[in-house]
Amino acid sequence: MQSKPGGLAAAGPFSAEERAAVYRAITTRRDVRSQFLPDPLPEALVQRLLMAAHHAPSVGLMQPWNFILVREAAAKARMRAAFERANAAASARFAGARRALYDSLKLQGITEAPLNLCITCDRTRGGPVVLGRTQNRDTDLYSTVCAVQNLWLAARAEGVGVGWVSIFEEADLRAELGLPEEVVPVAWLCLGYVAELHESPELEARGWAKRRALAPLVFEGTWGRAPARPDETAGPGE
Repeated sequence: MQSKPGGLAAAGPFSAEERAAVYRAITTRRDVRSQFLPDPLPEALVQRLLMAAHHAPSVGLMQPWNFILVREAAAKARMRAAFERANAAASARFAGARRALYDSLKLQGITEAPLNLCITCDRTRGGPVVLGRTQNRDTDLYSTVCAVQNLWLAARAEGVGVGWVSIFEEADLRAELGLPEEVVPVAWLCLGYVAELHESPELEARGWAKRRALAPLVFEGTWGRAPARPDETAGPGE
């Protein structure tokens, strides 16, 4: 990309092949729980994924994230036990056939994945006043989730599966990782090479939920107002 005076760079669409690769990463990304291969991830690859996450947008350029790598089997076993406790409590919230289906789902790959990663948000980074965060304090959390998504898409391009495990008590995460009070655990991720992925999200394939159609989710101008159809807005001769 050619630089222009004033620190700007030329902008424009990607090539058709590059564009297709971006959309392929988006549409084939999956939450991986049981397809992990045992092969360790090379350190250079891990660093590429972390750099992709580190290039996420953040409010006021706050960059509130930290990345805690967890490789030790004993640590993963403790977090697996913490998951099992939380998952038992979660299962009790469902009843009948829904509970039976829930109990049949595999919702984590903590001990199977070669690498576990916790991405955190330091809510004090940048000082007491951060540009863009003065009216909505939670934009630092949103920024951290952008880092998670960056890493996830980069991992898909690298043939690395990622599974986000959200069924934990926060106290267990804090105790395991020694987190300071001002640091919030945002995502516990399981990472490893995968040879295959589900063609559709596993929860959809197992009958838990279906992907919603896009059209009913799109409004125009105000909540609930459907956009005009293209043939309603086309001018004469268009």
